[in-house]
Amino acid sequence: MDEKFYWLALKLVPGVGAKTFLRLLERFGEPENVFRAKRESLTQVKGITKKAVDNIVLKKFEKDPEKELEDTSRKGIKIICLKDSEYPKNLAQIHDPPPVLFVKGDLSVRDVVSVAVVGSRSASYQGLRFTKKLCADLAGYGIVVVSGFARGIDTAAHTGCIEGGGRTLAVLGCGLDIDYPRQNRELREKVVRNGALITEFPLGTEPESKNFPARNRIISGLSLGVIVVEAGKRSGSLITARLALEQNREVFAVPGSVRSYRSLGPNWLIKQGAKLVERAEDVVEELAPMLGVSLHEKTQQEEKSEPAASGSFSEDETKVLDLLNDEPMLLDDMVRILGMEVNVLAGILSKLELKGHVKQLPGKFFCRVF
Repeated sequence: MDEKFYWLALKLVPGVGAKTFLRLLERFGEPENVFRAKRESLTQVKGITKKAVDNIVLKKFEKDPEKELEDTSRKGIKIICLKDSEYPKNLAQIHDPPPVLFVKGDLSVRDVVSVAVVGSRSASYQGLRFTKKLCADLAGYGIVVVSGFARGIDTAAHTGCIEGGGRTLAVLGCGLDIDYPRQNRELREKVVRNGALITEFPLGTEPESKNFPARNRIISGLSLGVIVVEAGKRSGSLITARLALEQNREVFAVPGSVRSYRSLGPNWLIKQGAKLVERAEDVVEELAPMLGVSLHEKTQQEEKSEPAASGSFSEDETKVLDLLNDEPMLLDDMVRILGMEVNVLAGILSKLELKGHVKQLPGKFFCRVF
């Protein structure tokens, strides 16, 4: 039986949420071992309910795992497990990472250089316009934009990033086969071509309100920081900001008029110590040590209009280019040889790829383009 079957099967056991799943892994090592365990051993797992134990022993599932595997494959959806090399590195570091992700599109090592942008569904025209410009500029620095694919600020974030030539990750609070929100049908295809749609919810899961706090922890978990653009005082965006703090991420906020209810959330965050954002450079400056980028370097749009001189590489970029040739090299080997942090190296590779000097291949391999 395919190893992913057991991961998916355990995911589909009623009463087994992310925390219980992780505790079962800690105790038994692999999902397959969980289904082989005796009831007495299962009951010793911290926090597990009698219902969950009964369902594991009797192999009761919310839906047939084998059929779910077939349906996801048929719809072009990948199942990424916590142990897989493709699993997002940032997300794996939080205390309750989703053990199973459903992904349509492609994940990339570049995704470690990500920033989340969230805000109101009923955003103002000025807020939408600012968000699109901000995300296009972030894309120019090679930063991947993460958001929740909802109406308003989320949609503007994904759209601006794509228009800026960047990658974007959309995290959904429903199954990937659910057409929600319907007005984003065309955007859905653009995200798949320029990043990925991501969820922890199986096919057929409707976008119920109870799903969104779980979705929000993935949005912040994928990112190095979270930017709140417009949000009321009780907005879900503030939940995402709180989760970001709990996950040791940076929190940014875009200030707004004291007369607007949409500014209550961001202005309150700034009073609590969030970093004020007026332009993309405010974010880049704060995250520069992790991103491996410089405020003085050209944005992607400038690079397109003005070819870089042959010698206009930073010292670290030169080291990377000197190491690479037309033979593929594994990212982990590059980290070891160069002695760089993976986040910094990923940022450098992202910029070099945007400039056309480096190409990413499947399996975290890179080669130089001559």
